[in-house]
Amino acid sequence: MMEKWENKTTEDLFKVVLKLKTQNEVKRFFRDLLTEQEIIEFGKRWWAAQMLNQKIPYSQIERKTGLSSTTVARVSKWLNGKMGGYRLMLRRSDSHHHNSIQAGRGLS
Repeated sequence: MMEKWENKTTEDLFKVVLKLKTQNEVKRFFRDLLTEQEIIEFGKRWWAAQMLNQKIPYSQIERKTGLSSTTVARVSKWLNGKMGGYRLMLRRSDSHHHNSIQAGRGLS
């Protein structure tokens, strides 16, 4: 049986993430917590969510991010899903950042 993702261990992780105060602290903690490849993958998923929010076609997102069509579809599902995490953070992101994504100056 697969372990539930919501459990005491993950709740402890979420609480400690809330204690991070600066981008540098976030960067240092996530680099210790995750592999470089995992950080890159999460960055690409966030970039895909931003592009999906701007109605950029899947094929263009796949080409720019290198993500598979399955992953882009999954990000789209979560973007429009009940948890609302992507939507919450998209609302909190500044518009300048969205403009740089549209122009292709996001993740390289």
